[in-house]
Amino acid sequence: MAFKPLLASAAGLALMSTPALADCPIRVGVLHSLSGSMAISETTLRDVMLMLIEQQNAAGGLLGCQIEPIVVDPASDWPLFAERARELLTVNEVDVIFGAWTSVSRKSVLPVLEELNGLMFYPVQYEGQESSRNVFYTGAAPNQQAIPAVDYYLEELGVTSFALLGTDYVYPRTTNAILEAYLLGKGIAPENIFVNYTPFGHSDWSTIVSDVVALGAGGEQVGVISTINGDANIGFYTELAAQGVSADDIPVVAFSVGEEELSGLDTSRLVGHLAAWNYFMSADTPENEAFIAAWHAFIGDTARPTNDPMEAHYIGFNMWVNAVTEAGSTDVDTVRAAMWGQEFPNLTGGTSVMLPNHHLAKPVLIGEIRADGQFDIISQTTEVAGEAWTPFLPESATLTSDWETLECGMYDTATSTCVQLTSNY
Repeated sequence: MAFKPLLASAAGLALMSTPALADCPIRVGVLHSLSGSMAISETTLRDVMLMLIEQQNAAGGLLGCQIEPIVVDPASDWPLFAERARELLTVNEVDVIFGAWTSVSRKSVLPVLEELNGLMFYPVQYEGQESSRNVFYTGAAPNQQAIPAVDYYLEELGVTSFALLGTDYVYPRTTNAILEAYLLGKGIAPENIFVNYTPFGHSDWSTIVSDVVALGAGGEQVGVISTINGDANIGFYTELAAQGVSADDIPVVAFSVGEEELSGLDTSRLVGHLAAWNYFMSADTPENEAFIAAWHAFIGDTARPTNDPMEAHYIGFNMWVNAVTEAGSTDVDTVRAAMWGQEFPNLTGGTSVMLPNHHLAKPVLIGEIRADGQFDIISQTTEVAGEAWTPFLPESATLTSDWETLECGMYDTATSTCVQLTSNY
């Protein structure tokens, strides 16, 4: 498909006629589930990576080379993520990987990345409590999504009873542990915090929704914090509507539901429920308008939405291109050092910055679901620096990450020592 390249860098254009500075082609691994329960979310991320690579090739490639995407399907199977990552690094010899969605899939890949010194860009919100020298985290950390969402509930909606509903794996469990500690610190009583986990693909939500409704029997204002992932969201939101639960009664703020997930739902009955992200398709900026136009031209379908993890790949890929250009090499250690301090315009206005802790500084947005499946942006901050380690859990309250100066992702400020990192953290 042919279309106008989006925000092609001057460095990329200058390389159109220069001799190759690297082994050609430059190979980029794309590690996203194209089948299984997470395909509903991850297939679009494969597609946007193909678009970004095509754009860069149309702008002259990188270091005098064309970029070749190597796409694999880990099929929503967490151990298979590790196998496919090893295959990408050893058989396909990719220079970088863009991929994963769930934290369990990312943690499956981490030992492989660290063993083989591979580099991966991870584009999805996650629970924090991690900072690997081999990963750049372009999605939201808890202080860039979960904590601001709770603050909105407390300060704007007067929520006094919280239902923390999540899929049963590391991201929801760790995020909810952080939120429980935060809520207790804000004076919310333990009996007003209800936590429930369900397996991937869970479909029978009648009892759980009834339990949530019962939380407000004493007159408490109930709010749901949802870390439900994948196609289980379809059953959850369908059951809310079936039981007549509106956003006025019990608002839901979701951390893993965006425009792509809503495209498969009857959103007319979900109007007013919320999501917290760093990007919404409805952002009214010239950059976003150009991105959406390029996406629709590439995919050949003007109904296909954009979403937050797509923007995270957009930012991460362009930062990687610029870092490789500055380094004059795709060597992982050289590129890593060139990534610190990289800046790139985000799609909602302002500029994202890559921090020495391998997390981005970027804005936090809260959106309200509209009947057309889009979001009205009702709150937006300036750039917030992502935190690798939360101060709200005692085990991480004194930890920080700084790969540039301290050369450590888990530095204990209380003892002035670098804790030995492992893939399990």
